[in-house]
Amino acid sequence: MTTTMISYRLDWTDPDGKTHTSAVTYDKPSAEHRKTRLETEGCTGIVIRQVKPGEL
Repeated sequence: MTTTMISYRLDWTDPDGKTHTSAVTYDKPSAEHRKTRLETEGCTGIVIRQVKPGEL
């Protein structure tokens, strides 16, 4: 049996309007935690998206 890890990136807009995409990938729980931290920092438009294998 093989387990495949699904990776996620986040896209968001910081409080001064600059858009970002995470430079690293996360597992789902870590992505959710990062989203919560970004919300606390006042960021908006936060999207967690699945990354396909090999996608940058």
